[in-house]
Amino acid sequence: MQTPKRIDEVVGIAVIEPAARISQLSAETGGLVKRISVNIGDQVKKGQVVLTMDNAVETAQLRQANVKISTQQDAIETARQNVQTLRVQLQKAEADLKRNQTLFTGNALTRKELDDSQYQVTNLQQQIRASEAQVRQAESQIGSLRADIQYANTVAGLKTVKAPDNGTLLSLDAKVGQFLTSNQSIGDFAPAGPLVAVTEIDELFALRVKVGQKAYVRPQGSDERLTTGTVVLTSPYLRKKSLFSDNAANLEDRRVREVRVQLDDPGKVIIGARVECVISVN
Repeated sequence: MQTPKRIDEVVGIAVIEPAARISQLSAETGGLVKRISVNIGDQVKKGQVVLTMDNAVETAQLRQANVKISTQQDAIETARQNVQTLRVQLQKAEADLKRNQTLFTGNALTRKELDDSQYQVTNLQQQIRASEAQVRQAESQIGSLRADIQYANTVAGLKTVKAPDNGTLLSLDAKVGQFLTSNQSIGDFAPAGPLVAVTEIDELFALRVKVGQKAYVRPQGSDERLTTGTVVLTSPYLRKKSLFSDNAANLEDRRVREVRVQLDDPGKVIIGARVECVISVN
């Protein structure tokens, strides 16, 4: 009877990826490419402009919105000055009314003259209330105009594609003069951070692989060690064999466990490369 052979290592085909996964850059809105600000392979900062589309229409809308709010602010100031003028006139009319009431009591003023003074005060009070209502109405429109400016700013901002995080521009499928459609993918972006080897381990050996185990990667068909690493993730379930098999017949019945190995020396590998990942399971 043969003694079962001890298994110290398991091997899987792996792809090198950023730990934060490759993401696609896309244009949120359509437009004509006006300027490209970075090159493939450049290190970029979060929020850095990658590509700018023509935004002449959006800029004009923003300028128009700013003019409207400036005009409205002038109208508010004019209305406030009018209220102030009316208040000064009311103060004089009230003083005149008080004096005329004294004169009327001493029979030095007619009833009509007193009534005219009272009317002047009442009329000015009504004018002030109406003018104050105009000020409030004009001020309420400022909020709407500011919302218009914010919207115009947002729309103008959509004419740029920015880096979603610190990282590296892997590819850029756009050129000056090209028209981009809304949500069109224009390239791949690798977030800054460690690299991992994403591999699939056959279900026969899936339970042998655990977080914390040591591993290394090597070129396919070679014994050369490119870099060592550590298992940082093991999938909690088995799934069908996927992208690492070129033989469609192998995809049907085989189950695999996804495993991620964080690499110690990412400078020795290239994102997207296919390698063999050897995991020590003893």
